[in-house]
Amino acid sequence: METINPLDHLSDLAVFVQVVDSQGFSSAARAMGLSKSAISKRINRLEQQLGLRLLQRTTRAMSLTEAGRVLYERAAQGVALLDQSARLAAGLIDAPRGTLRVTASVTFGKLCLASLIPEFLARYPEIELQLTLLDRFVDLVDEGYDVALRLTRTPPEQVVAKALMPVRYRLCSTAEALNGRKIEHPTDLAGHNCLHYGLREFGNEWRFQRGDEEARVSVTSNVVVNNSEVVRDLLLAGLGIGLVWNYAVDREIADGRLLPLLPEWTPVGPFGQIAYALWLPQTHLPPKIRVFVDFLAEHLHDTPTTDLK
Repeated sequence: METINPLDHLSDLAVFVQVVDSQGFSSAARAMGLSKSAISKRINRLEQQLGLRLLQRTTRAMSLTEAGRVLYERAAQGVALLDQSARLAAGLIDAPRGTLRVTASVTFGKLCLASLIPEFLARYPEIELQLTLLDRFVDLVDEGYDVALRLTRTPPEQVVAKALMPVRYRLCSTAEALNGRKIEHPTDLAGHNCLHYGLREFGNEWRFQRGDEEARVSVTSNVVVNNSEVVRDLLLAGLGIGLVWNYAVDREIADGRLLPLLPEWTPVGPFGQIAYALWLPQTHLPPKIRVFVDFLAEHLHDTPTTDLK
């Protein structure tokens, strides 16, 4: 016996359910915007494909056969489920709702995002936010994230990027670590233990700019850490001089626990100086992504820790 694939005649099943629900071909035709003959052809085709008589039809009445009744009970449930699924999917396009998967670096997520989450979820209660903090780059396609928040000098070409806020690097230390030695020029950093967020692959050269002047200095360190909060903690412990993102140390500089160094020079960090929201290009951007990015752009551009004065 030939195996029947129900997917081959889903539309005919939907017509069959409508005919039964409407109690006639004419009513079903009006409900579906089809001609009565088209409805009749679809039912005939379904019966031929299944090899079953589904409806007993006379000029005055129509009734279900036993096989038709069994098929209708199951098909009606399936059509209703498909309709419900389509409405739910359409709802994801029409309004901000659904699961939103976001990734950011650990420090950025803790210091810049965490305080904003309650207001965002209060504004968009139908969104479920899944925030994953990772100190590594992620692949939006392979790992299934909707949005990645990253500091980068040049966003990848294959994604859409929106600048959220400027970020600068701070050169700082403790008085104990300096031990009375003055840092008046970037070249004075040579011989100090110099800590920064990063990996060995970024090299050991620090760059600084002052107007049109540029200075480059090779630095050495006995530790390299890929988390700026850990770098900050090591600096507070007096381990050396640090080059770290401003939002990780601004509070400690403000309360005097860390001393800013070379304020007239601008450090040029390895990751660039703009935080971006990154997402994959889509014909119709889901509202959940649009409202999240707009919300961050609204709240982060004037975050106190990004003051560039």
